[in-house]
Amino acid sequence: MTEDAPELRASDADRERVAEVLRDALAEGRLDMEEFGERLDATYQARTYGELAPITRDLPSGAGVVSAPRISMTKGPVQSGGWAGRIVGGGESSTWAVAIMSGFQRKGRWTVPKRFNSFAFWGGGEIDLREADFAAGVVEINCIAIMGGMQVIVPPGVEVVVRGIGIMGGFDQREEGVPGDPGAPRVIVTGFAFWGGVGVERKLTRSERQRLKEERRQEKLDRKASLRELGESVRDDVRDAHRRMLEGRHDLLRDRSRERREERREQRREERDRRRGGY
Repeated sequence: MTEDAPELRASDADRERVAEVLRDALAEGRLDMEEFGERLDATYQARTYGELAPITRDLPSGAGVVSAPRISMTKGPVQSGGWAGRIVGGGESSTWAVAIMSGFQRKGRWTVPKRFNSFAFWGGGEIDLREADFAAGVVEINCIAIMGGMQVIVPPGVEVVVRGIGIMGGFDQREEGVPGDPGAPRVIVTGFAFWGGVGVERKLTRSERQRLKEERRQEKLDRKASLRELGESVRDDVRDAHRRMLEGRHDLLRDRSRERREERREQRREERDRRRGGY
């Protein structure tokens, strides 16, 4: 059984999606500045889905339009792993980071927004996406590095596009052009580097490296076991062949011995017959 639930509390991510729709409507001329301001104020003051829904009701439907969710009284199947489970459609953990004569890190389990802004002046930063979720299928990492540096780390399977500008600095483009996995997000690295640099690196997570290491170790053990079984099988075959050869030689010697005995017996018989004939 399901029912509409407009009284449920809206999240900050829900309000941001509505604000994004309003900004698009302003840019397209659907709203004037006065209407935009009024609706934007109403958006950030809204507490429930029921208060958010009317704000964009007369605007074209899009991914940012928020409507009251439907609450299911039965538990549905849990979404399986893979990229589909990591593109969550909102709920950003943070949208910016700053390092002035210092450093910053965004790593571990966090949600990358549609646009993440970062700034480093005489400092550095690390933006690690390997264990992150993504608010959208396409996200933008905007890096401003002044006499500093940043490192963007992406997992295998993610498509990377680099569009940054460097003056006496640069953006690493080695990972650009590598095809992404089906359904994987696209990461666009933009920004500006002056006497600094922005690196882009593709790396496995520690758990994935450990898993692959364990798989290689197991494969090595399996190969050793197979070779050992093969060696034992070869030794058994050689042993059997040697035994059969010895048995065959023994049978041959026995047959020859029997033939010689028969020949000697025949010779004695012939000798007796000659002696009797001589009498």
